[in-house]
Amino acid sequence: MHKTRNSQRTAYGEELVALGRENPNVVALEADLGKSTMSCLFGAEFPDRYFEMGIAEQNMMSTAAGLAASGKIAFASSFAVFAFGRAYDQIRQTISIGKLNVKICGSSAGLSDFGDGSTHQAIEDVAVMSAIPNMTVFTPCDAAETRRAVRAAAAIEGPAYIRVCRNPVVDYTGPEDAFEPGRLRVMREYKNDVGASAGADVVLFAHGVMLEAAMDAAKLLAGKGASVRAVNCATMKPFDYKGCALLCRGAKAVVTAEEHTYIGGLASAVALALRKSAVPMDFVAIMDEFGQSARSAGELYEHYGLTADNIVKKAYWLLGG
Repeated sequence: MHKTRNSQRTAYGEELVALGRENPNVVALEADLGKSTMSCLFGAEFPDRYFEMGIAEQNMMSTAAGLAASGKIAFASSFAVFAFGRAYDQIRQTISIGKLNVKICGSSAGLSDFGDGSTHQAIEDVAVMSAIPNMTVFTPCDAAETRRAVRAAAAIEGPAYIRVCRNPVVDYTGPEDAFEPGRLRVMREYKNDVGASAGADVVLFAHGVMLEAAMDAAKLLAGKGASVRAVNCATMKPFDYKGCALLCRGAKAVVTAEEHTYIGGLASAVALALRKSAVPMDFVAIMDEFGQSARSAGELYEHYGLTADNIVKKAYWLLGG
């Protein structure tokens, strides 16, 4: 079956424009990458509320903090690796300690900037941003969910980070779907005769672009007779630890999937949620290593084992198969 794909970057830019039409206090800042992050769409419609800061992410975040302190809702975007990496001090010391209304879009996150290699691939951004007090972290799975994450970030009093992929991603949600910050969402359930009454044999958790692999893995596992639950984790902070544990009740195996290092990401969050549980878990994630250049993002996913087949393999190993 053909999977429709759309751009999270375009969704970000278009929703920013929509917010700007509704609220004159919405402003946008960019670090010389507006045509890539698509914040340029906002700049074209609201040139007086768009601030091109050049290749100076620290200055961009400090300026965003000043605008937020004066009552604006400031959206600041750049490649993820630069947004959180080059401006960490400003994000921590000014924006987060001050609980300022700055919304950071980390674009081209994960391995999605496949051609530029490790220097441009943010594989630790969720861990870093989640560790900062007062920060909300959204990792939407598709374009429609990116739009809702932008609106949710604007409605939050305080700083937020939105992780966006560079390449078109599969559509799993629609405009009518609810988006509740801090809540996990079951995307698909396959039940067999036993699973219908006893809970899922396998629970798969994923965020961002790895939801596609998790959904494919769920179908493969179900085809072999397992009852499976696939869960979308679009809010990595605050993480729904209680809800996660409830979704795993009665399960025989839990596998997490993320385009991120396993340290401080989804694997760590689910492990913490299950700290009082005996259910076995494993993860599909990037190990403690950097990315590299490739001809496509798919080539990198294969190299690092970020695939549906690897999720299935991990699930079978936990099930004793």
